[in-house]
Amino acid sequence: MRIIAALSLVALLTVTIVAQRGGGQNQPAASITDTKIVTAAEVAALVAATPKDRNGNANLIRLAPYNINMEHRIMSQAASVHETEAELFYVIDGAGTLVTGGKLVEERRTNAENLTGTGIEGGVSKKVAKGDWILVPAGVPHQYPAVEAGGLTLMALHLPKKVG
Repeated sequence: MRIIAALSLVALLTVTIVAQRGGGQNQPAASITDTKIVTAAEVAALVAATPKDRNGNANLIRLAPYNINMEHRIMSQAASVHETEAELFYVIDGAGTLVTGGKLVEERRTNAENLTGTGIEGGVSKKVAKGDWILVPAGVPHQYPAVEAGGLTLMALHLPKKVG
């Protein structure tokens, strides 16, 4: 039931935001034909098909510039900073630790809008679990350095800091 509610909210947010901005550059204005629904059954099938022995990502919805991905983690990944986007997470399943704030360790630029690092120094740790929503503002370092047995499955939506 939580997955249905989460996907409904994300779909509503996505359609609303795209409609408000009138589509992207070189894209036609948003219309009802741009609506994309991912059913709870499709998400469950995607989660079930995800290899449980390694980290992985899969796309749920692509409605540029708003892309929703499913991310499965069994171990820590690099720390990130998205300079021009906030990131909204919904924990589909599992539990782990999220660290936010602080400073990237061994920072390096991955592209014009993103930085990565091997970890975070001086951040704040919080436990996250199934059903939790997390909003990481643009420019804030974040990382899931610890994942509990069974892994951590997240829905992630990048939200541009400035629309239009």
